[in-house]
Amino acid sequence: MPVSLPPIAAITGVHGYVPPDVLTNAQLAQMVDTTDAWITERTGIRERHILKGEGKGTSHMGAEAVRGLLKKTGTDPSEVELLICATTTPDFVHPCTANLICDMVGIREIGSFDVSAACSGFIYALTVGRQFIAAGTYKKVVVVGADKMSAIVDYTDRATCVLFGDGAAAVLLEPSTNGYGILDTVVRSDGSGMKHLHQKAGGSRMPPTAETVAKRLHSVYQEGNHVYKFAVSRMAEVTHEIMSRNNLRAEMIDWVVPHQANIRIIETTAQKIGLPMDKVMLTIQKYGNTTAATIPLCLWDYESKLREGDRLMFAAFGGGFTWGGAYVTWAYDGAAAAAKKAA
Repeated sequence: MPVSLPPIAAITGVHGYVPPDVLTNAQLAQMVDTTDAWITERTGIRERHILKGEGKGTSHMGAEAVRGLLKKTGTDPSEVELLICATTTPDFVHPCTANLICDMVGIREIGSFDVSAACSGFIYALTVGRQFIAAGTYKKVVVVGADKMSAIVDYTDRATCVLFGDGAAAVLLEPSTNGYGILDTVVRSDGSGMKHLHQKAGGSRMPPTAETVAKRLHSVYQEGNHVYKFAVSRMAEVTHEIMSRNNLRAEMIDWVVPHQANIRIIETTAQKIGLPMDKVMLTIQKYGNTTAATIPLCLWDYESKLREGDRLMFAAFGGGFTWGGAYVTWAYDGAAAAAKKAA
């Protein structure tokens, strides 16, 4: 008897959300010792969106992204069988942010959980989600990348406060009907990198106290030079690994979708892969680093340019250290779907 191959998980829809309030470089220059030119030259960022409002958290942005996704794909909340949220800024230690998103959009009594892998979180969550499709367990899985980085940024530290923004995006995974989809993923980690990029307080090692708050230990700590070196080497390394085992050459790739951390990291990674910048998705100039949301926000922004069968390479690097990559063939006509976004 012929052996049936496991289903391929395809991305069949994407939708994003960024809050309306914008923080420009000029505004940051009034808060810390910096300039628009300094920020733009070193990071590529011109502005970032900030979630404001009492009691507003990551789940509120994630819910907006999921609502838009369900509407655009014609999916009823009752049809969703699993929801995974990648985030490093959950609303609470518990319950998880995925639970809250489900409640807000009317998704009831399904499995939902968070994945914590910092800026690599979306690729990690995508890797988990595709397994449930491939195993035949579920037919509709929602994967969210969402972060409210403004909640853990020290706006007196010019080295980090210029980098981050808030945002969310979600994709729908379903069994492929045309052979296109998520064909390969790789995830990696190295916990020895923790000292270079982390949040010092707020966890079980250093619970919140008046002292930790006074010392601003609940904010992102980053050693930029170390992070840069590891990011460019690991993102290029994992991309080459995926290309090699899928017999891909650089000229066969239609789009690289890198984590949007810093324009210099993105440019150097593209150079190492051997791809021109016109094949690299860029949103860092208007969103900054939204951590787990950067890759799906890129897909949302570029959806109208994506054609069925386009070959995409995802690459990310984040705290942990964590890093990962994915090889995806686009499963639908992005221009037609994006028209629904505009409608």
